[in-house]
Amino acid sequence: MTSPPHIVVIDDDAMVRTAVTRILEAEGFQVSLAGDGREGLRLMHSLQPRLVITDIIMPEMEGIETIREMRRERRDLKIMAISGGARMGNANFLDMARTMGADAIMEKPFEPEDLVAKVRQLLGD
Repeated sequence: MTSPPHIVVIDDDAMVRTAVTRILEAEGFQVSLAGDGREGLRLMHSLQPRLVITDIIMPEMEGIETIREMRRERRDLKIMAISGGARMGNANFLDMARTMGADAIMEKPFEPEDLVAKVRQLLGD
């Protein structure tokens, strides 16, 4: 039996991390959490996840820089960028994330079924 796909979720908002974890674990995914991009990179190195879901606007190391670094190190890694709506021209940040290497983008708030569908699509499940 194969183990469930491992996903790293990076977001500085604990409520978002908790919500995303509950949604994904209910679908059988294994989830690890990081509060910023630096911690997310450490988890990427140690856990070798199949997918990273990262917020864009964060302290320490923001999402665009995180995506760029992860993409440079692991071309095969699937990356989804998420960002809250209406803050500082959100659509531009998500477009920039896609340009920098995100495989998918999603605006917060999102419906659980939309998140799961996009994750399954990225993982080819």
